[in-house]
Amino acid sequence: MHLLGAYSLLLAAASCASAVRTIIPKTSFDSQANFDADWAYNYPWGTDHNGGARMDKGQVKFSNGMATLTAKKVTGQKDATHGGKQIKINYLSGAISAKEHFTVARGGGYDFSGEFKATTAKGTWPAFWLTAVEGWPPEIDMAEWKGSGKISFNTFNTSSVLSWKDVNYATPDQFHSIKCEVRDINQRDVSVKFYMDGSLVTTQVGGNFFGKAMYLIINLQMEGSSGSPGPSSDTLYQVRNLEVLSYNP
Repeated sequence: MHLLGAYSLLLAAASCASAVRTIIPKTSFDSQANFDADWAYNYPWGTDHNGGARMDKGQVKFSNGMATLTAKKVTGQKDATHGGKQIKINYLSGAISAKEHFTVARGGGYDFSGEFKATTAKGTWPAFWLTAVEGWPPEIDMAEWKGSGKISFNTFNTSSVLSWKDVNYATPDQFHSIKCEVRDINQRDVSVKFYMDGSLVTTQVGGNFFGKAMYLIINLQMEGSSGSPGPSSDTLYQVRNLEVLSYNP
């Protein structure tokens, strides 16, 4: 190879490397200060959503680089309201949301990854997901466990137009690595590649997701779509080595 050609390849490699930026580092759960730099407690819109748990910052703990969300059975809570319906609150639990909003730019995208220990018991609903900052959709469920013994990977283009893949989740008592690659396709749609334990599980398309800001949320919801009644003992959902990389220009 000519020296000029080798130099050009080195420049190209350097350019690609410089295009990758760490938005949330793997150290964000190392301390309260690190957490506060990248995360906030609860959902971006508050403490309630679509299940029987109300989020409470006291249910989120950090230790040795790991976040632990704990759902505990409670009584006496005021009902939640979602979709015009009243939902009985039977648990206090934990949710965290990234302070950064994630918008796929032309020729760019993101990698979202981490290691998760998530329950699949009836009435438990852990999730690792992206959802629209304004309006809805987009929504990408990068990992969702709905009390069925399976893990779900979903992309919502509308409430009735969606892609999903359910996979057996045989060892919920162990950590599993999850990675989701979101990339621009044509300045309108995005590709979504879902990986578990290093293997590609499925590839989906987010229609008209390009240029739309999304929240990143990690939460332990209960009951709702995961069935009821949920467990009477405490439920834990743990996350470590969480990282977000940007490939946006």
